[in-house]
Amino acid sequence: MDVRLSPEQQALRDSAAQVVDRLGPHAVRELDDAERAAKLDAAVTASGWRELRTATDGDGPWASGVEAALVAEELGRGLADAPFLGPTLAAELRRLAGAPPAASPETVALAPDLADVARGTTGGAVAVDAHRAASALLLVPAPGGHRVAQAAVGAGTDRVDLTRWTAALDPGGAAAEPVADQTRPLDDDAVARWTALGLALTAADLVGTMRGAVDLACGYAKERRQYGQPIGAFQAVQHLLADAFVAVEGSRSAALHAAWAVDALAPAEALAAAAVAKAYAARAARTVCETAIQVHGGIGNTWECLAHVHLRRAILSGDVLGGAGANLARVLDHHGIGGAGGLR
Repeated sequence: MDVRLSPEQQALRDSAAQVVDRLGPHAVRELDDAERAAKLDAAVTASGWRELRTATDGDGPWASGVEAALVAEELGRGLADAPFLGPTLAAELRRLAGAPPAASPETVALAPDLADVARGTTGGAVAVDAHRAASALLLVPAPGGHRVAQAAVGAGTDRVDLTRWTAALDPGGAAAEPVADQTRPLDDDAVARWTALGLALTAADLVGTMRGAVDLACGYAKERRQYGQPIGAFQAVQHLLADAFVAVEGSRSAALHAAWAVDALAPAEALAAAAVAKAYAARAARTVCETAIQVHGGIGNTWECLAHVHLRRAILSGDVLGGAGANLARVLDHHGIGGAGGLR
């Protein structure tokens, strides 16, 4: 793969960065600014970024996984409190099923452990990135694979990481309604392709979240003074931030490869590449975000410090579609290692 961004991809990344720098939260108190959040949501809607994976006339997506991942990374860096992951994955499910685009905002529903897309009924399923979503998509068994169904998202939502909302679907487990006008079922390859995209986007979000945390910590280290000099001049702090930077760059390389693999490789290979990226980024993100809190010292443990918001976002993104353990298991399974019988 060519790791260089095209001029169009660079322009997309720059535009996403500009939007989140202008309208994203720059302090914890700004997360409660409804007017700012509405302007950010409107800007993301107007940009068309949530439709990057909708179908063209030729049935392919408007944009590759790389373009979608670039947007996800910048939104993660700026702690954007506007839906992107959920609507993008919902659009991809509709495209793979040959269904028309949604008429109203929607997201996807995952199993209670957030490791997989919910199947069959809504009982216990969790709608992720659910702010403004009227419905959530899930899979139901059908001849030849799975069909896409939708269930209403309840009015009550929770901001687990303070920047994105989750909502439980019908706790009674009522069957979801099939999405109209589907032209094909989703076979195992299609589900693998969808999962690969989801893992690539969550890995990209983790990379962005880590970048934001490192930027925050570096900025603080330049300004905070002890013993007459910035704490960034102390070797111990430099080592912490250097290790964090290395972890970010390693995660970014893996995440970029995973985003490219979504459309360029066979489904099984794409899923394996995405699982590697997600396992690496999920493990690194917690360490990097905790390092940012440590660099801030005592103030890093307070509500007013934005560092804990990066950690919260990293924890949720790390859990969606499985964390390090679940994705290392996917990698082992792809290579025929492990399982109930040990080595295969």
